[in-house]
Amino acid sequence: MGSPAVSAQLEQITQQLAELRTLVEAINSRDERIGQISEGGAFWQDVDAIQRSIQRTKLELATLHAKGLRGEQKSRVTDELDAVVSDTESATETILSSAEAINDATGVLMEQLTGEQQELANHIYEQVIRIFEACNFQDLTGQRIGKVVGTLKFIEERVASMMEIWGGPDSLSSLAEAEVEEEEEKGDEALLNGPPLAGDMNVVSQDDVDSLFR
Repeated sequence: MGSPAVSAQLEQITQQLAELRTLVEAINSRDERIGQISEGGAFWQDVDAIQRSIQRTKLELATLHAKGLRGEQKSRVTDELDAVVSDTESATETILSSAEAINDATGVLMEQLTGEQQELANHIYEQVIRIFEACNFQDLTGQRIGKVVGTLKFIEERVASMMEIWGGPDSLSSLAEAEVEEEEEKGDEALLNGPPLAGDMNVVSQDDVDSLFR
């Protein structure tokens, strides 16, 4: 058996160790609560960021719907591209018809001419052939514009699907009103509409312009 003094010291040490253990457990518990609070704050920050992103996405979709992917404006884009193809095709046919007439006339001249004049007629014939070859651009232009139209339709379908996810066009229309009004074209930009399409109403024709100078 140890002396009473040693036993008292051991008991005191044991008590101090117990108090120290209690203090450590309290500190650990407090750290856990602080960590949980910190994690909770970060979680709600992430939720808030996601909510803002969703709201911004809805606004962008609504703006697209209001300005470029519905009604007359959407139809206008495809109509303008179709008009480019049609006008290019018409101009190409005129060029080809004129080139064919020149080619026929050149063939007649080549039979009647000799020497340098015949060489000149042959040079004209070669240039006409180059015109025929160059007119292949119309087919390439039509194909490329067709791809653009297809891409626009693909984008339109994807945007429409996303809008349905967020509640449809009606639920988003009010979001875009203010932004669309702010971005309305003004001044000269509002007047730059390009050549009128076949179905356009109340447009000034070239004849109207010419009549002003008579």
